[in-house]
Amino acid sequence: MRDYKKLDVWKKAHELYMHVKRDVVNKLPKEERYELTSQLSRAALSIPLNIVEGCGRYTDKDFTHFLDNSLGSTNETDYCCFAAFGLNYITEQEYNIINKLVNEVRAMLIAFINF
Repeated sequence: MRDYKKLDVWKKAHELYMHVKRDVVNKLPKEERYELTSQLSRAALSIPLNIVEGCGRYTDKDFTHFLDNSLGSTNETDYCCFAAFGLNYITEQEYNIINKLVNEVRAMLIAFINF
């Protein structure tokens, strides 16, 4: 078993989730509560959660499977934020910040999966 708190990829995924929760979700309108807000929150949380769950698995194959799920959630988070920007719920500057975080997590996950 691995200690997820020691993984740089988990730290970055946790940072991304905290940013989404603190600085993006609360800017979405109430009418998006059951659609975009819910989907974005769940996708962003799923990234570090899948890393954590994978760390509890005993084989590298199982661990890689959860990293792959985390990558899928990263892509989902990316699109939700892109949609929020396209709908003018967040500014271009806010989108650029979240997009940078998303791309960092994505790159780290891909590198870790390939390793």
